[in-house]
Amino acid sequence: MAANNRRMSGKKGAQVGSGGQRRRGLEGKGPTPPAEMRKGHKKNRVANAKAKQAVRRPVARGRGGKGTSEMVVGRNPVVEALREGVPAVTLYVQQFIDNDERVREALQLVADRGGVHLMEAPRPELDRMTNGLNHQGLVLQVPPYEYAHPEDLAAAAYDEGQDPLIVALDGVTDPRNLGAAVRSVSAFGGHGVLVPERRAAGMTAGAWKSSAGTAARTPVARCTNLTRALEAYKKQGIAVVGLAADGEHEIGDLEALGGPVVMVVGSEGKGLSRLVGETCDYRVRIPMPGGAESLNAGVAAGIVLYEAARRRA
Repeated sequence: MAANNRRMSGKKGAQVGSGGQRRRGLEGKGPTPPAEMRKGHKKNRVANAKAKQAVRRPVARGRGGKGTSEMVVGRNPVVEALREGVPAVTLYVQQFIDNDERVREALQLVADRGGVHLMEAPRPELDRMTNGLNHQGLVLQVPPYEYAHPEDLAAAAYDEGQDPLIVALDGVTDPRNLGAAVRSVSAFGGHGVLVPERRAAGMTAGAWKSSAGTAARTPVARCTNLTRALEAYKKQGIAVVGLAADGEHEIGDLEALGGPVVMVVGSEGKGLSRLVGETCDYRVRIPMPGGAESLNAGVAAGIVLYEAARRRA
């Protein structure tokens, strides 16, 4: 019996009251924390991404790789490229060339710029360099373009304390449209242009000319897979907005344009590719009362960038 009492003596008796637990349960939990501190909220993801960018090591520029060297051939194209500030390594001039006004201007532009080598070469050598094209005695060698990495564009925005504003081109093969997009990004305070490596325009002399010199201060990044690059942006809390003629939203109604955003512009006619379209958070359309079926990539990018800049002002 004594042993039984010992076993029972370790048990607790009946509890009287709740010990204040019910009262504490009725107390408020204080003010609702701001959106930046609520786990899972979009603003919390953006804040975390900015914090990571602040403590990360500086991104090595140029990890997007280099393009290929290019030759600008012919007197008018060479003069126009030099006027527009297209980067150049060497100007090749044919021996015993007829010295007309365009040749004199090309030589003067090279002399004024500095840093461009001037080489005289026999006609057979210029024929070989240009694969027999009609060079008219003038050939300008353009250096390979050094592309940024997609991460560089967002990092540059965060370094400036701004929300990223990036344009991605999907299937745009005309260098003039790429140059126009670069020019629009520069005009409206964007942070760069993203292009895929394959089946897309690169930063050629034509793109440089269309950018009207803004390519010197607006980076162009290149990626191996556009869909994966857009997914990486989404993980940083950056909204991906695709332009589509049948988009569910009009650009004037989409509030996401006022925050961190990547705008994806497809090719004229084909529009966005299927996988890229499925990756977009939103698909927006540009109202066109005039009845045009589509706009070229440079014009479409400029319109949406204007709307984004207006919301950020």
